[in-house]
Amino acid sequence: MTQPLYPKVSTSAFGLSASPDFPAIEDAVLGYWKQDDTFQASIDQRDPGENGENEFVFYDGPPFANGLPHYGHLLTGYVKDVVPRFQTMRGKKVDRRFGWDTHGLPAELEAERQLGITDKSEISGMGLAAFNDACRSSVLKYTKEWEEYVTRQGRWVDFDNDYKTLNVEYMESVIWAFKQLWDKGLVYEGYRVLPYCWKDQTPLSNHELRMDDDVYKSRQDPAVTIGYKLKDSDEWVLIWTTTPWTVPSNQAVAVNPEIPLAAVVAGEDGAQELQGKTLILAEARLGSYSRELGENPEVLRTFSGSELLGREYEPPFPYFEGRQEEFGERMHTILEAKFVTTDEGTGIVHQSPAFGEEDKDLTDSYGITAVRPVDDAGCFDSTVADYAGQQVFDANKGIIKDLRNGTGPMAGRSALLIRHESYEHSYPHCWRCRNPLIYRAVSSWFVRVTEFKDRMVELNEQINWVPDNVKHGQFGKWLENARDWSISRNRFWGSPIPVWTSDDPSYPRTDVYGSLADIEADFGRLPVNDQGEVDLHRPWVDDLVRPNPDDPTGQSMMRRIPEIFDVWFDSGSMSYAQVHYPFENSEWFDNHFPADFIVEYVGQTRGWFYLLHVLSTAIFDRPAFTNCISHGIVLGSDGAKMSKSLRNYPDVNEVFDRDGSDAMRWFLMASSILRGGNLVVTEQGIRDGVRQVVLPLWNTWQFFATYSNTADGADGEKAGYRAESRYDSSQVLDRYLLAKTHDLIAEFADAMEGLDIWAACELVRSYLDMLTNWYVRRSRRRFWDGTEATHESFDVFYTCLEAFCRVAAPLLPFTVEEIYRGLTGERSVHLADYPDASLFPADDQLVSAMDLTRDICSTASSVRKANKLRVRLPLAKLTVADDTDLGSEFTDIISDELNVREVEVLDVAEAEAAGFSLSQSLVINARAAGPRLGKQVQQVIKASKTGDWSVADDGTVTSGGIDLVDGEYTVESVAESGTEGMELAALDSGFLALDTRVTPELEAEGVARDAVRAIQGIRKQLDLHISDRITVVIEAESDLVAALSAHQDLVAGETLATSLDFAEVDGAEQVFTPEELPAGTRLAVSRA
Repeated sequence: MTQPLYPKVSTSAFGLSASPDFPAIEDAVLGYWKQDDTFQASIDQRDPGENGENEFVFYDGPPFANGLPHYGHLLTGYVKDVVPRFQTMRGKKVDRRFGWDTHGLPAELEAERQLGITDKSEISGMGLAAFNDACRSSVLKYTKEWEEYVTRQGRWVDFDNDYKTLNVEYMESVIWAFKQLWDKGLVYEGYRVLPYCWKDQTPLSNHELRMDDDVYKSRQDPAVTIGYKLKDSDEWVLIWTTTPWTVPSNQAVAVNPEIPLAAVVAGEDGAQELQGKTLILAEARLGSYSRELGENPEVLRTFSGSELLGREYEPPFPYFEGRQEEFGERMHTILEAKFVTTDEGTGIVHQSPAFGEEDKDLTDSYGITAVRPVDDAGCFDSTVADYAGQQVFDANKGIIKDLRNGTGPMAGRSALLIRHESYEHSYPHCWRCRNPLIYRAVSSWFVRVTEFKDRMVELNEQINWVPDNVKHGQFGKWLENARDWSISRNRFWGSPIPVWTSDDPSYPRTDVYGSLADIEADFGRLPVNDQGEVDLHRPWVDDLVRPNPDDPTGQSMMRRIPEIFDVWFDSGSMSYAQVHYPFENSEWFDNHFPADFIVEYVGQTRGWFYLLHVLSTAIFDRPAFTNCISHGIVLGSDGAKMSKSLRNYPDVNEVFDRDGSDAMRWFLMASSILRGGNLVVTEQGIRDGVRQVVLPLWNTWQFFATYSNTADGADGEKAGYRAESRYDSSQVLDRYLLAKTHDLIAEFADAMEGLDIWAACELVRSYLDMLTNWYVRRSRRRFWDGTEATHESFDVFYTCLEAFCRVAAPLLPFTVEEIYRGLTGERSVHLADYPDASLFPADDQLVSAMDLTRDICSTASSVRKANKLRVRLPLAKLTVADDTDLGSEFTDIISDELNVREVEVLDVAEAEAAGFSLSQSLVINARAAGPRLGKQVQQVIKASKTGDWSVADDGTVTSGGIDLVDGEYTVESVAESGTEGMELAALDSGFLALDTRVTPELEAEGVARDAVRAIQGIRKQLDLHISDRITVVIEAESDLVAALSAHQDLVAGETLATSLDFAEVDGAEQVFTPEELPAGTRLAVSRA
């Protein structure tokens, strides 16, 4: 057999299976890449340019490696591969250094689990060195599995030169950043109320409560309404709280001076224990207490809240009574607070400043010092003796009991339990251990973000966000309301806050260090671990102690504060710490900052994106990145959060083994999740990627390889044809393919440069649909003709398929690699340049006409199907109403494609004059538009229904004054006609009318075409080659014989039959009864 010309690398064109094993192909490609070192070659072949001007800088946000990757990691990882591959093919040098996030609570919790530790105090008992060694081991536990997952994705990253936040070089850059902030006056130590995890015994930052929706969970808590007795009065002010455990530390009551209050006495139908007592609450809240006060309580008087200001009351619990000299003269008085409302409760607010941010701000302004009778573990201390040792949530029950019964500390006290109820509300939980948080006043170190937040807002204007609504939405609004950042954590495993203070307040001194050199200069040595390595972790850094230079007695010592950095300070320092700036690579950093691209999920607008921006603004007065994709959230197949216990998502390895990585990559990249929506992961969705994209692309390659290897050679034999690049043709289908390829190359590049991967996928999908379902299908006969035109078409087909491979390579790297190497014999598609659109002739007029032709054929085919008219049955006439100029070369295609005798083209005005009509409506896809438009989506929907929408000359659709983007809407058209037998359907810019009436003549030709289909099926059953000639004998009823005889040339020509006879087939070796023909019809087919 003659060696086939295509594929150039594979051994045989006929070895290309129509049902390929894509996972096996991907494994082979992975093996080739490893052996060939293709990834490194792709980097080495690109010139970085002077000062890195030809480099594309990508920051790879570090994952935590103490767990296996999930779909969220895979999604982000695919984006992190798609964009660099594209930029590499555009000629850029793109380093892809992997990193690992290694510090913080995730590591500590895993180490505690492995060591069997249940309480923070046990860590001190075993020693920090041993505990932190366990943390170090836990964070690197799954690095091998991560590398395997990432590699199996087809993601190219540099693991050999990875960075780890635990490395001393990285940590030195972190303490340098803190010193920069200190020198700028942007760091301070404060005592403030913060979200606090009593289980992990550390505060959290406000941004950590806003990253994920599941941080806030629905929770049932006891709510109590309590009466505090005014001093020198028989009146009681009513307060309401959902934290009864804070009542023992009550220090004030707040009222809004402008809110009307009422002094009331319970009616006869009110609670018995309240009879005769004068109770004060907001007038607007009386109705909410009808159960306690009765339906008609006696209102003694109404007055403004201002009349209560300055009044003293008897504290509900005795623990801090009479200690005004110690905690403030205004303690246990009624204070003014404009933040008090009547939305819920009593309109009078209990103040426990150690456990409420607003409470503390208010009492601070009155000189009241907060009392904090709750320890680091969230338990009452001995100050509150009756509940000492009880966790605050557990103490609620006893506190409420004592309030109700007047027992324990309430014996003889003046406080009334007016109401006890269960209150369901959204409550914050620790994002690591998942326990409910408390708010607690703690000493913490802060970055003074509020001082430069306006500059952060300004620098945000220099960032391109995808989707663009994030810029002034989630991210922009977060910046506008930015608060000072608590950066200290009372934990063990992390970068140390490099602050040393005097241990004797009589001789105060604070030293802040920003480098190892500065530390060594003052302490005479560096922190060194048991292995003799320089190590900035605890306890080694804590061991650095020196005499206080400001103490003339020489007795006090400089000791490091015990706190470590919030782990987000580590990751927020990634841009410079990964290269050990400024101690190394200063010039490199100066030329490569800010990054050109980063990507993570939308929650990072409150996390990594935000803290990169905070530190970059404060230190460099520049954004840390200039382009950012902020994608949506991956959900399980049931639409809920992915859960291992629920198994509501396909196993990643099973998907890789069954469908391959390209299928998963396509499913994720082609979804609206990259435009900010959420995505439900299903097995069917992933398999659809194979069916709709990967397999059609493979089949196109198989078609080309098969036909090119059986084409006429120069000697007239079927010797195969070696195609060459060609950018012109005399044939309209080829010119159309060239023009569509030009548009694909240009538009795909625009989409990818704008980081609109979803749009890029749509372009690839649309082009592939055109290529497989139009160009290839309509070219089969041309490719078999063996004429000069055939060679011309092969050249064009080859040229466009090769260009398409280079376009689609970032989206389907495995499949395209296999095809491209077989097609061209080149080393790798990923070492090729992105195609040059200017080589392909643009032809907008041709594209418009052919696209309309395809639309006509698709729409008319649907009309046929709806009327149960098989495609092989010819019809008399199709009328097209459209203002596009369609010449005979297009109407001939329509006629052939649709099997209609006549195609009539009218402009829309002529069609309307002939009695046809067309109307349009706008339908909004709320699920697609919602994430981008937010509340405006309802305005858009309403406008679409009332006709308040329009289409601009450039195609932009506007509804209710708001521009929409592709995928957020469809424009539906309805055409009507009064002629019987004329079925109408709308086109994008007009409509068509198909004559569905069938004559006997048309029916006869349809039967002949049915016979062609039947014989082609038999050829396939007999495993005949496409070039084999055959003989056909048909045994049928006389009316069928008559129909086939009338169209004998058609049947013979289409089936390569050298003879077509009508006779009995009993003596034939094999007889067929095809279902396409009437019952009783029998055929005998054999090779001629």
